Amino acid sequence: MYKKLLKPLLFHLPAEAAHHLTFDLTKLSFNLPGAKGILKSNYAFEHPSLARKVFGLTFKNPIGLAAGFDKDAKLIDEMAQLGFGFIEIGTLTPKPQPGNPLPRLFRLPKDQALINRMGFNNGGVLAAVERLKKRKSNVIIGGNIGKNKVTPNEQAVHDYLYCLEALHDYVDYFVVNVSSPNTPNLRDLQEKEPLKALLSAVKKANDEKDKPKPILLKIAPDLTHGQLDDIIEIVNETQIDGVIATNTTIDRTQLETSRQEVEAIGAGGVSGKVLQSRSTEVIRYLHQKSGGSFPIVGVGGIFSAEDAIEKLEAGASLVQVYSGMIYEGPGLIKEIKKGLTAYFSK
Repeated sequence: MYKKLLKPLLFHLPAEAAHHLTFDLTKLSFNLPGAKGILKSNYAFEHPSLARKVFGLTFKNPIGLAAGFDKDAKLIDEMAQLGFGFIEIGTLTPKPQPGNPLPRLFRLPKDQALINRMGFNNGGVLAAVERLKKRKSNVIIGGNIGKNKVTPNEQAVHDYLYCLEALHDYVDYFVVNVSSPNTPNLRDLQEKEPLKALLSAVKKANDEKDKPKPILLKIAPDLTHGQLDDIIEIVNETQIDGVIATNTTIDRTQLETSRQEVEAIGAGGVSGKVLQSRSTEVIRYLHQKSGGSFPIVGVGGIFSAEDAIEKLEAGASLVQVYSGMIYEGPGLIKEIKKGLTAYFSK
């Protein structure tokens, strides 16, 4: 139904308008009488072989919703009904911010890709906390945190610590996001010394809590092997709990969409099918060079069970989807889980 009816309607609208319409329709339809039964019959599928214990948490299945879709924790209970094993909210910042000017989200159907320059648009971490207090589902929640655009890099640690403090009682793990290409100078924090200092501060604040939460680092796919070696060293030295590989890419050399169309869109990070190969390469490199010393969450270009299996075979412990769901529909989650069940049963 999604590909035949809803997708053509949504793809007729500007991408961000379609995103907001999807939110409204989801909120409405998932709460209609009898909706839960319909959703269960269409999307429910779990199997004991799918369960995973990673960084101390038990996931009923390894398929997560990547950050960026539900930035403000508005659809957690609804998304949980689609069968995700975990949901990552954010990126959240201490203060609300509107993000970059519209338009800032674009589809590249020929590449099954998206370009976004959202700029950490969100209602602020405290508003998200109020919604998290009211959630009904027990799905595992990750809190993806960042800095406000106006905060200079020299003071960025204070923004991350503020978000950690605000969210700590309401999420199951944290993701330190320094890899978005859409906040000016943010990726500079991926350099070795600034990153080590930031992660050390976040880890120290977290460890002082009665119940510390896993801390993950989300990295860009555009890092060199030398930079990835630095990431491995920093993760092991700071003893954070894992890495999410990868965020969107600024590389556009693999796109089939015409150069003129891409240039007309302008700046932004690319996600979707075009990212599949590179994100898998990063996962494999990190896993092999680190000797599997930390868990990796694989994200980038997952459009099928085969794509998810590729990430797992490269060394990922869990995977996340976003763009694949936009192009393939919410049934993708069940399809991946069925494919993984067959794969694990071999």
